[in-house]
Amino acid sequence: MNNRPYLKGFAAYLKLERSLSENSIQAYTNDVEKLFQYFEAHDKEITLNAITLKDLRAFLVWLNELGAQASTQARVISGIKSFFNYLLQEELLTDDPSALLETPKIARKLPDTLNFHEIDALINAIDASKPEGMRNKAIMEVLYGCGLRVSELTELKISNIFEESEFIKVVGKGNKERLVPIGATALKLTKIYIEEVRVHATIKKGNEDYIFLNRFGAKLSRISIFNLIKSLAIAAGIKKTISPHTLRHSFATHLIEGGADLRAIQEMLGHASITTTEIYTHLDRDYLKTVITEFHPRA
Repeated sequence: MNNRPYLKGFAAYLKLERSLSENSIQAYTNDVEKLFQYFEAHDKEITLNAITLKDLRAFLVWLNELGAQASTQARVISGIKSFFNYLLQEELLTDDPSALLETPKIARKLPDTLNFHEIDALINAIDASKPEGMRNKAIMEVLYGCGLRVSELTELKISNIFEESEFIKVVGKGNKERLVPIGATALKLTKIYIEEVRVHATIKKGNEDYIFLNRFGAKLSRISIFNLIKSLAIAAGIKKTISPHTLRHSFATHLIEGGADLRAIQEMLGHASITTTEIYTHLDRDYLKTVITEFHPRA
């Protein structure tokens, strides 16, 4: 069966009606593609109306045999459920075979974090003598100081900086906007980069408002931020496997350890559910020991 028209329609639905980012749309359509690949691998010529819950469960067994982890299976199920929901809305199906499809239990993995000294070591590893030095310092301060996702950083615009109130407007998942406080250090370095470094760049048309630019005058890509942080970790002698998201984890964890309200952290991180934020309530043993020692009367 030719499923391409359905996937194109599904992608349009995700973009127009659910306002998802291009990365999310690609992930959802890739998940549905896996289902179609399963049918092809098993020589099953099957129409969408003929797909049953039994077929979907067999597909999950196939994924498991291929070595897909529970988290991957859960994400694929989410994509497939969204696909069938779209087909129902468009009246291309009368019943949803995925309605009773169970999501595998996922062990909640605690995110890796960096301590204050490791954050400082990363930033201090930046060579300020290089042309991109000030830009990179500003990037690191904003990532850690504001708890941004990497895509939120690359999309950050000059017009979304409110210097007097010390806030930035961030466009998160699903194009949802939120206001996030920006600390004095991050704001100062960003301002210096814009006014003293970026002002000399030849900016590519359409990129005039993006804050962080590459050497070609275009906005930075997500992969360039990943590469920057990996190189800084090596230079700083940090052995942990880290990414831009590690700075976001560290931002949230350090706020929790400092006594910040969980609802406030949820708002700053742009989490739709408080349960997502609660993963950051893990505290390291040394910190817990310090709390007991300082505050418990019998310590």
